[in-house]
Amino acid sequence: MNDAFDSNRAPEPVGPYPHARRVGNLLFLSGVGPRERGTKKIPGVELNDAGEMVSYDIETQCRSVFQNVRYILEDAGSAWENIVDVTVFLTNMKADFPKYNEIYAEYFAENRPCRTTVEITSLPTPIAIELKVIATID
Repeated sequence: MNDAFDSNRAPEPVGPYPHARRVGNLLFLSGVGPRERGTKKIPGVELNDAGEMVSYDIETQCRSVFQNVRYILEDAGSAWENIVDVTVFLTNMKADFPKYNEIYAEYFAENRPCRTTVEITSLPTPIAIELKVIATID
């Protein structure tokens, strides 16, 4: 089985890809950021007139990303508890990792998936965090 899923609650993808794709009993999520559906608003981000990030609140972005991941999982027929692997992309590891790690521990207190955290120079939209998730699905 190879099915693509799009959530009507998560932000629209910024390219030609689905929110998630099921292969067997695994659900692979495309990169998920903190944007809000139907708007260009990014929780916790202040932009200048050129659309460049001036400042951001990593805690607000983390909570928004986690909510978007939950939307996609649920809309595809999976659940937060089914997450088995998380790849995290941060644009400022030194400044943001401690707060991110604290919030991650809160959200993953029961389910502790494998995790990789990588620092990158930028993301496709003016955000400071993106998650790539793999979950199981019945």
